[in-house]
Amino acid sequence: MERLSAKESLLLAFKDAGGFESLISGKATEIQRIDVNERIVGLERLNPTPRPTTSPFLEGRWNFEWFGAGSPGLRAAKFLFESPSALANLVGLDMLLKDGYAKVTANLKFLNSIEGKFLLTSKCSVEGPTRMKEEYTEGLVEPPTVSEQAIPEQLKRAFGQASNTLQQLPAPIKDAFANGLKVPLGGAFQRLIMISYLDEEILVVRDSFGAPEVLTRLEGPPPVNSESVITEYEYES
Repeated sequence: MERLSAKESLLLAFKDAGGFESLISGKATEIQRIDVNERIVGLERLNPTPRPTTSPFLEGRWNFEWFGAGSPGLRAAKFLFESPSALANLVGLDMLLKDGYAKVTANLKFLNSIEGKFLLTSKCSVEGPTRMKEEYTEGLVEPPTVSEQAIPEQLKRAFGQASNTLQQLPAPIKDAFANGLKVPLGGAFQRLIMISYLDEEILVVRDSFGAPEVLTRLEGPPPVNSESVITEYEYES
């Protein structure tokens, strides 16, 4: 009951702080951030999973509720899509963790009418009961999805001209646009993380500076015994 109460208290603190939109826009106040961090620490003390890096509960799709500037998806999105907030917004951030790889998806919206995604794939290596290493292997910019009804009148003509130009391009170039732009990273960027809390609903990760990232599960927990371990992750000596 104490752990359930701590989780509900933390989720309520996210809501009081304005949620994802407030966190991205920087509108969350210092008091709200301190309040969230106090509740994160309180939940970490009740961690029910002594070896989270090999727990079956670690795999699955997770949604980022709270994170710092060092979050990989946020850094990638800001690096590739740096622009005034009136033109582009990060509207969601989630992660699929499976078979030793994590795929972070940054969902973006441009001019309130063009939706885009940036996917960052990293290899996850277990280095201890709570410690893991992430090595970024590839980035992918997916082709944007455009809602013509939502395009401002003053931009519809330009959009039509751009669409016609794209249709006239050679097939190999059109295919490249259709399949997205891949950015090989080859493990050049990496970071160490510590999993400080894990259960069937919430995951808390801290980077090397101690900044917390809190994720909530987007899908049900895996139907396996909680004492089993994930064998696909690579152990580093």
